[in-house]
Amino acid sequence: METTTSQNAKTVIDDLSPFFLVYDDGTIERLLANDSVPPSLDPLTAVTSKDVLLCPNSDISARLYLPNISNPSHKLPLLIYVHGGGFCLSTTSSSIYHNYLNRLSSAAHALIVSVNYRRAPEHLLPTAYEDSWAVIQWAISQKDGGEPWLAGRADFEKVFLAGDSAGANIAHNLAMRAGKSGLGRAVRITGLALVHPYFWGSDSTEFELADPRMKTVMDRVWVFVNPNSVGSDDPLINPIGPGAQSLAGLGCERVLVCVAGKDTLRDRGRMYYEAVAKSGWGGEVSGLVEMVDEGHCFHLFDPNRENSEIMLKRLASFINGH
Repeated sequence: METTTSQNAKTVIDDLSPFFLVYDDGTIERLLANDSVPPSLDPLTAVTSKDVLLCPNSDISARLYLPNISNPSHKLPLLIYVHGGGFCLSTTSSSIYHNYLNRLSSAAHALIVSVNYRRAPEHLLPTAYEDSWAVIQWAISQKDGGEPWLAGRADFEKVFLAGDSAGANIAHNLAMRAGKSGLGRAVRITGLALVHPYFWGSDSTEFELADPRMKTVMDRVWVFVNPNSVGSDDPLINPIGPGAQSLAGLGCERVLVCVAGKDTLRDRGRMYYEAVAKSGWGGEVSGLVEMVDEGHCFHLFDPNRENSEIMLKRLASFINGH
């Protein structure tokens, strides 16, 4: 049904809430994570952050987080983190990600590169994948000099990829690309952590069918942000579907998957974890962490609850090899 808003007299022609609304003049209204906070010295964690513009012509950038470690010669694990938001919401400056990565950098004693990819629908997929790959290549290129935090403090023998929701999807695809490209010869990609990954498929589970509206939204959002896709079984969104590459090609040493019991995407994370374990991949499947009574990315929206603290400590432990 078409609806109008009295505020701007535009007509909503596509309601893809909770992500965004599409108007008849071609504009969209993002419904979540529209705020922006600057990099800073965080008073709660003493983590320092700064923004780095990688490609001035395309606005590809990253926000770096440096924990407060007393020994300046101590090398830190390098975490390349990709934010979520259905490929169309949030940025590295969104407060939920800025606050979360301050806490994660402090808990894991890790130097974090938060990827600021260009978002759909202004920049349709595969732009987010290509931008994220460009950030990885840039970060690794600093190994022998360049950006002082990376050149001086990062341990390139302990590189991790991670993300939540759509960012977890991107992180998985980056790990697959790393496996094909031989990136692991330049650095050691120690681990891949996927939090509530946005994977999908045409063969729905019983749990997904229990919420028909959300299933419809998930089907349509993917096609909206990637109109040239073959649909929900595109290997980019369904890594265990027909035509997907073998997960044995993952270019990392360890994998951790986190799911939430009330999340529509729950079963996809479970199936991915099981598929990796059965794929013949030579790495270590480090665990499936499920918070039974929680929803999608609960830890971002309510960081002070007990389960959010458990999630944070589990990811920090993974980064530190425990």
